[in-house]
Amino acid sequence: MKEPDITFDGFPTGIFDFFAALEKNNNKKFFDSVREKYENNVVLPSKSFVVNIAPFFEQLNPAIRTEPKFNKTLMRINKDMRFAKGEPYRTFFLIHFGKFKMDSEFYVYITKDQIEYGLFLNNSPGEGLFFKQNLARYQNEIIAVFDKYGLNNKFSLIEMKTDLNEVFPRFNAGKNFDSLKKIKYILIEKGIKKDHKLAASPKFIIEVIKIFSRLYPLYCFAISPEPLKLIERFDEEMGIAE
Repeated sequence: MKEPDITFDGFPTGIFDFFAALEKNNNKKFFDSVREKYENNVVLPSKSFVVNIAPFFEQLNPAIRTEPKFNKTLMRINKDMRFAKGEPYRTFFLIHFGKFKMDSEFYVYITKDQIEYGLFLNNSPGEGLFFKQNLARYQNEIIAVFDKYGLNNKFSLIEMKTDLNEVFPRFNAGKNFDSLKKIKYILIEKGIKKDHKLAASPKFIIEVIKIFSRLYPLYCFAISPEPLKLIERFDEEMGIAE
């Protein structure tokens, strides 16, 4: 397989066609017949995306993983059939940027119909997980972050279980803060349809950087017991990408 391109030119229409076909023919024989399309239309542009967004994350927070590799920033499409039943392949592709498995993280999620991008917040107790305790401790500050960084009414709030459940199409923390406390796995995201001009454009990466930089102050509540210090440093050294 070729190395990823130095430049990111957008996601090709073939990435959506691949997942549409895989959804209808989710078996090893079919996948083997389209493996080259998978590599060229899914893997290579996704790796190129990671390579090109890596400098942004290195400036934002060097602890966030940016290697363009599976089990680092790319989720494997094949399921581990020791623990999963049914069809052997995922009908989506996940590009994600966190520090460790099940950490809160930024993501780009691609299906046959659209691309979604945003922030996953792990609102459960655990080592290295801080969002749950900070949600209780910093309610007013989190609401202020949504207001200050222009997050209110701009993102969907999704509950991630076995399926994805849209709780609010336009979430407002000032009005609906308590709903965050009830969700274990939180997604705060935007999305574009496959035929949106941004999907196949190199400008998509600029859009994602702008969105991720706005979401970073909220992410700070997920990665530190002292999130306000991280937010202050972000404002002083970087700020929102425009």
